[in-house]
Amino acid sequence: MKILVCISNVPDTTTKITFTNDNTQFNTAGVTFIVNPYDEIALSRAIELCADGKGTVTVINVGESSTEPTIRKALAIGADDAVRIDAAPRDAYFTAFQIAEYAKDKEFNMILTGRESIDYNGAQVAAMVGEFLNIPSISIIKKLDYDGTTATLEREIEGGKEVVTVNGNFVASCAEGVAVPTIPTMRGIMSARSKPLVVVPAQPIEEVIKVVKFETPPARGTVKLIPAEEAVNLISLLHTEAKVI
Repeated sequence: MKILVCISNVPDTTTKITFTNDNTQFNTAGVTFIVNPYDEIALSRAIELCADGKGTVTVINVGESSTEPTIRKALAIGADDAVRIDAAPRDAYFTAFQIAEYAKDKEFNMILTGRESIDYNGAQVAAMVGEFLNIPSISIIKKLDYDGTTATLEREIEGGKEVVTVNGNFVASCAEGVAVPTIPTMRGIMSARSKPLVVVPAQPIEEVIKVVKFETPPARGTVKLIPAEEAVNLISLLHTEAKVI
């Protein structure tokens, strides 16, 4: 069994977000980057499925050389080898295309991603990879089992759960519940230094998305407290100031 796990290099969740170049570019100065937490869930499940010699796990990242420490952490967690597509991940379409181009002739049994990256929260890459490769894609799964030929996946839907079975290759984006993220051991950290990390060039593709600018959310306004006995005044303020009724 061969599993490809897509990982994103994202800012730590405590990062203060600012922008440069007239609000067209994320300011990376002083930012600590980590493996996208949802991707760690996907990676942990892949490692579980391939335990005891049942298969191999390859991680892939679309990014420049600065992402290699993050890739090495994924190797420390337990991936067997890694691939870096040498390009800045300018948008989801570009990223998905690069992953699909690499994977198209590698015969991976499954390609796993996190449900979304915590920087853009787009949740687009998995479905796009499936479309590029013309294989099934299942979004935001909560459980994944595999018997060697058939995958059984569980996802939440309105009012219940949906169980999907897939024969053949597929793409799935993983959410909480699929696995518990694995903490690298000292042995894993040491072995990650010698595990293969292959760098391949990006494939040309037209630019379909252009960032005009980024904006941070507006600052929260002050809170106006109304005494309980002045309910009539509250209703008036909701109508005339907040304009929500």
